[in-house]
Amino acid sequence: MNDQPLVDQKLVKYHFVAGMVYLMVALMAGFLFALQFLQHYPHSGVEWLSPGRIRMIHTNAVAYGFLLNCLLAGAYWAVPRLSGHPVWSRFVSWFLFWAIQAIVIFTVFGILFGPTLGYKWGIQHWLQAQAIEWGETPILIDPVVVVGLILIAINFMRPIIKGADKPLYVSLWYFSAGFIWTILNYVMGNYIPEFYTPGASGAAIAGLFIHDLVGLFVTPLGWGLMYYFVPVIMKRPIWSHAVSLIGFWGLAFFYPLNGVHHFLYSTIPMFAQYSAVVATVGVEVVVMTVFINFVATIRQQGGMLSTSLPIRWMFTGIVFYMITCMQCAYQVLLTTQQIIHFTDWVVGHAHLVMFGVFGFWILGMITELWPRLVDRPWHSRTLNTWHYWLSMIGTITMFIDLMAAGLVQGFSWRSLQPWEESVVASVPFWLFRSFAGTMIFVGQILFVYNMWRTARAPAPAAAAQPVTGLGAQPA
Repeated sequence: MNDQPLVDQKLVKYHFVAGMVYLMVALMAGFLFALQFLQHYPHSGVEWLSPGRIRMIHTNAVAYGFLLNCLLAGAYWAVPRLSGHPVWSRFVSWFLFWAIQAIVIFTVFGILFGPTLGYKWGIQHWLQAQAIEWGETPILIDPVVVVGLILIAINFMRPIIKGADKPLYVSLWYFSAGFIWTILNYVMGNYIPEFYTPGASGAAIAGLFIHDLVGLFVTPLGWGLMYYFVPVIMKRPIWSHAVSLIGFWGLAFFYPLNGVHHFLYSTIPMFAQYSAVVATVGVEVVVMTVFINFVATIRQQGGMLSTSLPIRWMFTGIVFYMITCMQCAYQVLLTTQQIIHFTDWVVGHAHLVMFGVFGFWILGMITELWPRLVDRPWHSRTLNTWHYWLSMIGTITMFIDLMAAGLVQGFSWRSLQPWEESVVASVPFWLFRSFAGTMIFVGQILFVYNMWRTARAPAPAAAAQPVTGLGAQPA
């Protein structure tokens, strides 16, 4: 008889802890990178801590350290409950956990030291980071990543297939597609531009990889988790299962074509650029259906926005998602691109979607699950509330600030002013960005401290009520 528990809660906890550690590393790297714009970079002249390498630490720690760990934690919690079966192998799950941490650490090593040690040892092509956004993982590690992604897919697809004797809930649709898409996307983005298609063709494929990493990995896992957690916390079904499937198929149809919009006004053929613009606008129409579905689910119990901090995190992320997708449909137009191309507007957009949307959803999940994972109530609800408000206000401030900076830069360049004029005009915005980033950083410090104090608290009495998240407590 199989006595394997349905969910390995220790594994979920470890993934969340690892994800938060990488988030702190990413925030520190981002803060250091921002200081160079204020002429206060503390490691000027240190080659392996140059701002360009620190920026890559920032983006990779977010994508593969924070997001990957935490989204897998949510999947390890949700998939067995939705399918009724545990994941394929507990051993493989733990092997993958440690493999992910090793890959991220080796990637950091390759980014920081690869160019120097690679030339010294004569293996620079294999050790140093690749020149692909979010694909900087050293070539030596890429085969290991591909094998790991295949094992992740097998580990989760086994319970989903075993539970397919009954209709699959939409979350499982998203998870299944996301795991399979990610394998194909990673192989495409990390091998084809590097070995087979240089120049404009390689850039087009790299653009597909960049955007599909968000749209075909982070998005389906993120939406799948929201389709699970929001109804469970609110104790009511999603408003419309049919609308949720429209969102799924719309994502599958439109999103793979979006990537070239990262290279508008480039040497990539214009038919590909036009196709990317049309597909991007199409995605925003699909996102509207998903937004309506969640708002309609929450609307009848709107009071939970004040009583449930996890729901507040998730709803804020949903609102941010609608804002950033509407912005995307506008900014991708060729007319708009004449102003905002290569400006800080794009940086603000990226921060809102990666942290303000998916980061907020993850923080909502941790707020809900952490007390259950450590079997203790939260040490301080006040700290959790401060965490939310500092993160939310800091994110909005950074988004608006960088959007304004981008407009100033874009109109300055368009009027053919000297480049230095746009730099001088941007300094106040960059200073304000650092202030907003500090708010976000302080919020995460409070949250990590609260997690630690909660886990270290004395165990509750045996007769106490089961520990839950903040689903029905004032926040």
